[in-house]
Amino acid sequence: MTQIRAAAGELAGTATRFAILPLGTLNHFARDLGIPLALDKAAAVIAAGAERSVDVAEVNGRLFINNATIGLYPLMVVDREAQQKWLGRSKRLAMLVASARTLVRFHHHRLTLTINGNAQEVVETVLLFVGNNDYKLGMPAAGRRPKLDAGHLSVLVMAGKGRLGMIAAVFRALVGRERASDMERIEKVETLRVTGRRSHYSVAMDGETVKLAPPLDYRIRKRALHVMAPR
Repeated sequence: MTQIRAAAGELAGTATRFAILPLGTLNHFARDLGIPLALDKAAAVIAAGAERSVDVAEVNGRLFINNATIGLYPLMVVDREAQQKWLGRSKRLAMLVASARTLVRFHHHRLTLTINGNAQEVVETVLLFVGNNDYKLGMPAAGRRPKLDAGHLSVLVMAGKGRLGMIAAVFRALVGRERASDMERIEKVETLRVTGRRSHYSVAMDGETVKLAPPLDYRIRKRALHVMAPR
């Protein structure tokens, strides 16, 4: 995913078309574009020459194509990467272990969100999720995006809860039975500024963790990337 994000960063805003072969573990971007995961079929899509223009997003000038998240998820990614490096665990097993450990030692963030340059909201949360276009939450479509050219960010704020309440909320989201009180969805966001009390925040950006100093300025770049994908 790091390589795909880097390539997209070079091509976004240009007329050059981006051809993607799904060689990664999860291939979220290719899947949401409708590109087959079998390499021969993906190559056939490229050969057919179909093109689409899709959105990308940025935080503090760094491009991402899936999401850039603060809170629980970055902690899980750091733990997962350490297990892969030092223990040789598979990505999936390392993520399961990291998830369980993170749920035990999580903490809340107090953040101020400035939406589209004016409306402000102060939140206490363990997870601020910012995605490139809207994400589905419940199963069986959890983590999928129906559109990649709707022109807005997906902003989800997990409600501040105790440990058991938060674990229950995560479980409900996975099985498609989330409650309105579990996760707040902020609609029609094109720009988002995030400020808080910390000097730096860990941000999980398309599965890679980076440290960024606030304010964290997110924006959507509408149809800035031309991709070879089914229409």
